[in-house]
Amino acid sequence: MNIFKDNPFHPDLNAPLYQQIYTHLRTAILSGELKGGTKLPSTRALADELGVSRNTILNTYRQLTAEGYLESTEGSGTFVARVLPDLLLTPQNHDTPQNHIEPSQPVFSDHARSQMELSRKFVSLPITTTLRLLSPDAPALNAFPYKLWSQLVIKQARYMSEKNYGYQDAAGYRPLREAIAAHVTVSRQVHCTPEQIVIVSGSQGALDLTSRMLLNAGDSVWLEDPGYFGARGAFIGAKAHIVPVPIDREGMIVEEGIARAPKARLAYLTPSHQYPLGVTMSLARRLAILDWAKRADAYLLEDDYDSEYRFAGRPLAALQGLDDAGRVIYIGTFSKVLFPSLRIGYLILPPPLVDSFLTVRRHLDMHAPVLEQAALADFIAEGHFARHLRRMRILYAERRATLLKAVSELPMEMDSPQAGLRCIGWLPEGMDDRAVIRKSVEHGLGILPISGFCIEPLARKGVLIGYGGYKTLEIKDGVRRLKAVLQSM
Repeated sequence: MNIFKDNPFHPDLNAPLYQQIYTHLRTAILSGELKGGTKLPSTRALADELGVSRNTILNTYRQLTAEGYLESTEGSGTFVARVLPDLLLTPQNHDTPQNHIEPSQPVFSDHARSQMELSRKFVSLPITTTLRLLSPDAPALNAFPYKLWSQLVIKQARYMSEKNYGYQDAAGYRPLREAIAAHVTVSRQVHCTPEQIVIVSGSQGALDLTSRMLLNAGDSVWLEDPGYFGARGAFIGAKAHIVPVPIDREGMIVEEGIARAPKARLAYLTPSHQYPLGVTMSLARRLAILDWAKRADAYLLEDDYDSEYRFAGRPLAALQGLDDAGRVIYIGTFSKVLFPSLRIGYLILPPPLVDSFLTVRRHLDMHAPVLEQAALADFIAEGHFARHLRRMRILYAERRATLLKAVSELPMEMDSPQAGLRCIGWLPEGMDDRAVIRKSVEHGLGILPISGFCIEPLARKGVLIGYGGYKTLEIKDGVRRLKAVLQSM
């Protein structure tokens, strides 16, 4: 197969070689020249053919895999993705009647195309507001004190002054920032003042704003692999060069990140509770990545999701609390601890970044809705938040125990992280996690494939199984359905 006719690449062009090769391959895939399922040459073979280093081809394949254009299978090689959205493919010319005008296809930006292609990495699920059984990370919405919350919202709506209905500070509602600063200082050992906090629309809003502020096209970003899908989407949208960094029992393997991209601009990590594998980053690794960030003049984007729910000992201190050089940007969110539709998260920025972030924020969504911010500030300041967390830790520990007991007879090896709202079921050798997911959808289950979070393939296949949002009978029913799925494979 001759993918590259006449070797059109040249080291003297402005674009790096890997980017030239990336663009050529991506164009060939989108035009249909490279069909879905086509096996590509090995990195070594293609490097020899083009006269470039193997690392150049590795970087190209990794980027295309991260964006969903390629699929890599352990032991089999790298293939063009079999299913691409129709709107990404170049339409073929067809003869049409002279007076018949075909409706034009929407033309989307490269940014939009990359996001839509990335979504294909997960097995397609029908859009529904009904929660499927065993969906990972679903909170116990039926245990939230809605009556109390509605009272706080009504109180704020009634007594807010006229000035609160105009445009507000881009950093967010001041009393909420004060309440968050007090909370994270005690619970997460974060060092901050209210002036360092920016209220955003959930963790995804934090990722989007940070990507806009810190990344130029082609900048390298370390990303945990497997890792959070939303972070990958934000970085692809910024046209960053994503560098997958593998995970082991101590978290992100910092030495591997340095070997792959020593001058990366940014590293995204979930050190307290890695997503999705649930491991905790060791102190040695935390110190190592802080040292690297200081020497490389890079930033660490610490996503501290779900840190409040830990079932053995106290929640671990945040990486930000160890930072003495202003290299850590901290992300927090209330989606899991309260309810997802609240859409309130926050950034804690090193002081030199604050003013610039706020200047750009004013040109985006200005600020989050003030009424909900004000109600949340009261919810925290009056002690309701702390009481809710205590109740939920007990409830989630009970539901976790129910799940682990129920799955004990399934043909899976279970990993049960000491934090978060999900467990991992490792499948028997030879069983494909995506095939399991397709079958599980038919049984009303919401489990997710580990492979959907991977850029480079894992040797083992597994699924994420949630328990937080389900009562005892629902968990047992879900496990019965999962057993039927596994027995049918």
